[in-house]
Amino acid sequence: MISAIIGLGNIGKKYAGTRHNLGFEVINLIARKWGIEPKAGEDDYYYAVKEDDNRIIRLFWPTTYMNNSGTAVKQILDKFGLSCENLLVVYDDINLPLGKMRIRKTGSDGGHNGMSSVIYDLGTEDILRLRLGIGPLPDGADQVDFVLGKFNSDEVEKFNKMLEKGAKAVLYLLRNRPEEAMNLYNRNPAPNCD
Repeated sequence: MISAIIGLGNIGKKYAGTRHNLGFEVINLIARKWGIEPKAGEDDYYYAVKEDDNRIIRLFWPTTYMNNSGTAVKQILDKFGLSCENLLVVYDDINLPLGKMRIRKTGSDGGHNGMSSVIYDLGTEDILRLRLGIGPLPDGADQVDFVLGKFNSDEVEKFNKMLEKGAKAVLYLLRNRPEEAMNLYNRNPAPNCD
């Protein structure tokens, strides 16, 4: 059962609102909906706690920067006595078009450095994840500059809709089996942001 929701992103104001910080943005939205505030953890993360139907749900924001996210995730598991079965990791995916989402129970990192770090540090690909599309990479664009850039004015509406749907998907996953969430959010046409 999920008890830890981890958004991947880069800490600091300069990264706020960038494509690579979608994991943070979804967690921020859920925290606002729940009326809870993040506080500094003992290690490399911020966290916020919500008691829900006698369950403790924690939201986490790693402070290691994206490429070392696995360090913080391992600290979280150790500190709170959790296993990979308790995790949901939320992050951006350049391989999905803007507005599309995919839930997966396992799989490779798909070229995402943050997820690569998580898989490496936890020693498994069996990690439930919600991937939020930010692609495609425009022709001739530098990938690093693109993911660390902010959404264009013509992308903001799709971004906002995906943020809301991402938060709804996370809340759905807290009460339903991953397979049910996958059937709902991964279907084609998915409940996307078009």
